[in-house]
Amino acid sequence: MRSPVPEDDAEYLHQYVAQSRRAVRALHDARAAIGRLEGRAKSDDGLIEAFADGHGAPTRLRIDPRALRLGEAALGRKVAEVLRSAQDDAGRRAREIAEGARDVATALPEPLDETFVRGRVDQALTRLAWEG
Repeated sequence: MRSPVPEDDAEYLHQYVAQSRRAVRALHDARAAIGRLEGRAKSDDGLIEAFADGHGAPTRLRIDPRALRLGEAALGRKVAEVLRSAQDDAGRRAREIAEGARDVATALPEPLDETFVRGRVDQALTRLAWEG
């Protein structure tokens, strides 16, 4: 999205700033969305349910009293499995949100560098030489 002629530079910069603002907004929105999301998983029998936040930390665990009949070892395995599944769900959803924000951010044009400014100065000097 390089400005082809100096007369278009102001519009180019306006568009560049607007795109930059959209990218920053998308990143802030993604951070907030990840902070609000909650991964969830349930055991196949529905007796155990776990939740994890957008960073994968467990937030809640619900164990139906009937699950206590499984015995300590089996219950522990099932709880660990459901917790991992809730964390996986949260991680998958957080990645989807982050990828959406990344798509907006990577759509930004390359930043202006000294070669752009130098080229504009050279163009102005050439015009002065021809017009003067």
